[in-house]
Amino acid sequence: MVRRRVLAAGAAVVTVGALGLAGLTGVASAGQTGGAPAAAADGLSPGLIEAMRRDLGLDAGEARTRIAGEYRAAALAAVLEKSLGADFAGARVSGDAAVLTVATTDRADVPRITAAGARAEVVDHSLEHLEAAKAALDEVASGKAPKDVPSWYVDVRANRVVVNAARAAAADALLTAAGVSRDLVRVDRSAEQPRAYADLRGGDAYYMNGTGRCSIGFPVKRGTQNGFVTAGHCGTPGVTTTGAGQQAQGSFQASTFPGRDYAWVATNSNWTPRALVNGYGNGDVTVSGSTQAVAGSSVCRSGSTTGWHCGTIQQHNSSVTYPEGTITGVTRTSVCAEPGDSGGSFISGSQAQGVTSGGSGNCSQGGTTYYQPVNPALAAYGLTLVTAGTPTDPPTEPTDPPTEPGGTWAAGTVYASGAVVTYGGASYRCLQGHQAQAGWQPPNVPALWQRL
Repeated sequence: MVRRRVLAAGAAVVTVGALGLAGLTGVASAGQTGGAPAAAADGLSPGLIEAMRRDLGLDAGEARTRIAGEYRAAALAAVLEKSLGADFAGARVSGDAAVLTVATTDRADVPRITAAGARAEVVDHSLEHLEAAKAALDEVASGKAPKDVPSWYVDVRANRVVVNAARAAAADALLTAAGVSRDLVRVDRSAEQPRAYADLRGGDAYYMNGTGRCSIGFPVKRGTQNGFVTAGHCGTPGVTTTGAGQQAQGSFQASTFPGRDYAWVATNSNWTPRALVNGYGNGDVTVSGSTQAVAGSSVCRSGSTTGWHCGTIQQHNSSVTYPEGTITGVTRTSVCAEPGDSGGSFISGSQAQGVTSGGSGNCSQGGTTYYQPVNPALAAYGLTLVTAGTPTDPPTEPTDPPTEPGGTWAAGTVYASGAVVTYGGASYRCLQGHQAQAGWQPPNVPALWQRL
């Protein structure tokens, strides 16, 4: 599935030729596209290439060719979605050649799609119609998570809303409560028992309140404040984090779970954001953007428990029920993951896709993993993804425990609203009463302290 807002940005990044949106006259075919996708694919990191070889059976040349094709497909799909309007019924890629298929409900659109260089498919239901049905299921689940219905999503290949259920009666109950017609749905029997990987690295591991472990998704900025996005189930606002060597790192500023599964952590000045994902001994992977890949595209995940693993994107905008409640808007993949990988990076080529949420199975026998797309998380919290070309300081590796820069602020002290402290040569006024904790230094938590 391709969504309009995200892929429109991708079209601006990847040149696909003179695209006449009204009739797509003059659209470049797949063989006539510009050199930007190939150039971007040539810059893939060795770690990602190696993971695609192991998990997808592709050598280096095949991996670059596939990624370049998927970049072109994402840009072309965005243009076709806008051109087809209400007829658009989804897009997907298939095979190592990344052949793009675009579905429509109107046979008259076929010449337009094929002239643009994609394969056309005529189906019964528009993407808008199917997504409306899925939204109705989401609405019911937001009130009470359905029992024995682990997941549901729009499958653009099947042109149906697929509901996975342990019992047919459980699926029927959800459909009835939502008022969704059976004509739009395919019910599949499923023994999945998805759960959030909450014991838990995108590149690097971090620890919550010195105990549980999760993974950094992607470094971000909010104004001058550095931080990272991760999974919402990893912590709630105020939870402190530590990194390598248990060095003080920061604290959760905002978190959403269930419903969605994203959060962001503000870090202290000892941590430098870099546009990289940990390659686990194979070279770090550079992040250059966050254009959403098309369903069927290859995608790889980095996590502190199982390292690099790759697979394909199965469906966007899926819903999944964990014991804690239903999560909507996540992407379903064939990539494996295990506890400890939660919050970690999902990346397609050099494009950030999302942060690991949860799933079922493991990396010995395989499984299904869902990720929370990164773009909605950035939008929700007003964050900017750190990408290649974003000015950053030279990378530093934390070694010795940090020393406080001096001042009257001290961890463990109870501060009342209006209290004034000094820290690092600056003065701060307390905005709300709290007991100070390690990682809650005044520059790190603007919700608690205002610089004077």
